[in-house]
Amino acid sequence: MADYEGVDVADTTSPRHGTESSAREWAPDHGAIAEWFAHAHPVPPQALAEWSNRGLALLPLGVRFDAIRVPGQAIHAALGSEDPQVVEQALGDWLHGGPVIRDTRTASGRYYVLIAPDAPWEGPADRLEPGTYLSVPRIGHQASPVTFWAVPPQRYGVLCDPAHLAALLATAEPLAVES
Repeated sequence: MADYEGVDVADTTSPRHGTESSAREWAPDHGAIAEWFAHAHPVPPQALAEWSNRGLALLPLGVRFDAIRVPGQAIHAALGSEDPQVVEQALGDWLHGGPVIRDTRTASGRYYVLIAPDAPWEGPADRLEPGTYLSVPRIGHQASPVTFWAVPPQRYGVLCDPAHLAALLATAEPLAVES
């Protein structure tokens, strides 16, 4: 398994091939992204096996990434929509393509915004404790209808900026009051 510390993330993508592709179009390198996430696990091959067998791997927070748990209502109020395609596009834009996991096992659903372990967070949503295990969907495949990537990771090591999430959530309260 490769160590991805200090590697230029520009090396993690390859051009899409096809009659209408251009040199500016890039596809995520799912293998490199999966390897990077798997190394959050104490036994990285176990994470890869969990993705292969179940479509989800339990990964500990605080190693490669942390997560901020945001209620679905807050995200939907801030974005003005519950439509999955609208939410995915808007979250991707607000969070500059940083990865977000959606878990619909509760009535409102939850979003898990992935941030760097050392990133500061002062916002209204809950930051999960280091050592908490999070269900992380397989990279590159929507295997679970319940827990899936709302915004899939595009490059290994690229996470969300919590300041952008805080700005997004700050718009939710005024929108909720106006309704």
